[in-house]
Amino acid sequence: MATKTENTVEEKLRALFDLQLIDSRIDEIRNVRGELPLEVEDLEDEVTGMHTRLDKLKSDLEVIEDDIKGKKNLIEEAKGLIKKYTTQQDNVRNNREYNSLSKEVEFQELEIQLAEKHIKEFKAQIEQKKVVIEETKERLKAREEHLKHKQGELDEILSETEKEEKALIKKSEDYEKQIEDRLVQAYKRIRSNVKNGLAVVAVERGASGGSFFTIPPQVQMEIASRKKIITDEHSGRILVDPELATEEKEKMEKLFAKVK
Repeated sequence: MATKTENTVEEKLRALFDLQLIDSRIDEIRNVRGELPLEVEDLEDEVTGMHTRLDKLKSDLEVIEDDIKGKKNLIEEAKGLIKKYTTQQDNVRNNREYNSLSKEVEFQELEIQLAEKHIKEFKAQIEQKKVVIEETKERLKAREEHLKHKQGELDEILSETEKEEKALIKKSEDYEKQIEDRLVQAYKRIRSNVKNGLAVVAVERGASGGSFFTIPPQVQMEIASRKKIITDEHSGRILVDPELATEEKEKMEKLFAKVK
């Protein structure tokens, strides 16, 4: 194909329409994938979050179990002090010393009661967290299975289309290089502004492809002459005549068959 500087208007139109056909084919491939890549990514994030939550719950359990050990040690220490103070009461010289030791014994007994209350509360927390852990594990298993299924779907689609998509992206880049930058930018701008990504369309039944607005006969003749690039006044799309479109579609179908 001629270089950018040597291209005639007709060559530019053919190159633009070819580029459109290639990019539309890439769009089709990506539409087949649809929301699957995002869905897989969301599921991966959800599964990671659930693993983090499980780790946190298990860590909380360890902390609570350490707290129970601490309270049990405190009870043993209190029991030891009670035994010590009770023994000392047998050797007191007056009521003041006896009463002082009694208060110490009473204090340690209260410490034991408080520690036992805390242990009971900690054990209730452990049971509660164990229930949450089991529920989280069940939900995690279900989400991991769902992720595996969706990843399998995505892998299957990718294996079928990835090679073709890469080849077409390369072709799209090659065709862009054959068109002057001003036209490429205009093409990309139109493509981004229209719903279906069609920036270059053929005239169909006297109207712009996909439009109901009739193109005046004089304008249709100008389009068919291929002497200048004409855009649809309603949509802004670049227009080509049906004959050129048919020729380029046949040519690009052969190209698509090769890259599959």
